[in-house]
Amino acid sequence: MSSQDLRVGSLPYLSEAFLAQLHISPAELVKEVERQIIGQRRGEVWCAPKAAVWPGDDRFVMATLGIASEPCVVATKALVLNPRNVNRGIATLNSLITLQDGETGLPIAVIDGNWVTEKRTAALSIVAAKRLANPNSTIAAFIGCGIQARGHLEALGESYPLREIRAFGRGAVNRDMLCQLARSRGLQAVACDTAKAAIEGADIVVTTLTLAPEPQPFLDARWLKPGSFTTMVDLALPWLPETMRSFDRIIIDDLEQEAKMIKPMVRSELVTGDLTRLVCGDVPGRQNNDERTTFAFRGLAVGDLAVAGHAYVRAKSIGAL
Repeated sequence: MSSQDLRVGSLPYLSEAFLAQLHISPAELVKEVERQIIGQRRGEVWCAPKAAVWPGDDRFVMATLGIASEPCVVATKALVLNPRNVNRGIATLNSLITLQDGETGLPIAVIDGNWVTEKRTAALSIVAAKRLANPNSTIAAFIGCGIQARGHLEALGESYPLREIRAFGRGAVNRDMLCQLARSRGLQAVACDTAKAAIEGADIVVTTLTLAPEPQPFLDARWLKPGSFTTMVDLALPWLPETMRSFDRIIIDDLEQEAKMIKPMVRSELVTGDLTRLVCGDVPGRQNNDERTTFAFRGLAVGDLAVAGHAYVRAKSIGAL
């Protein structure tokens, strides 16, 4: 692994290509995210609520901040989502993570935030799914087929005995890419003409529609079969609010963070608890085989912190930094 492109001045830069060469598995990241979530409860990890800004022109700007005891790092992520980037030929979502020494505050690395965002989002979904989904799930439906869907396909394929995926999205290119990726993993892949056709009968549903411009609700929770698990990476915005009562158990990422948001993802009386309370056993996971469960989330600083910190430690362990 060459270190030629790993520095900006004297500060290491961990690019997406470099991070891919570290061969960090989804299972590793799930374990690390769980460890740092538990670390918050133990007073070993501290994270600020996610901050978000809407400039009013379809852009969405977000930042996360967290500090861990082991590794002793501070991770700060800044993210910009801009649908106009399509006309520029670049990704609509771009982000960057800076790592500082948690003791001195000195900068130690800059990390590609898009890789971290993809990996940590899928890891957070799997952390919830371990407690809310049927472990024998074989059919996964994807509403939205971009980079987040591909990250979730990788993580779900490692965690569940998947046989089939169904894909529905706005663009045929991303949909077909997701189906091809699934087939390359030995799965049956069905490109669906409607969201309902994808969702009905699926064991696991992943919704990852872009947030800019804000999608109009069109997904009906009543389409979901009993016993299914849904992970909503898109703030639950595509879901018809009046159908959310169809879920027996709704977990969000962070109750305190959600309380500070102008517009809640889900009506508070429908929420069972948050991810930390689920992981730490304060709220129960799936209670029977017929429960419809869901995890709706905005994104947690602890996820960015865990994944970025783990990647930095891995890079150091192989002598690349």
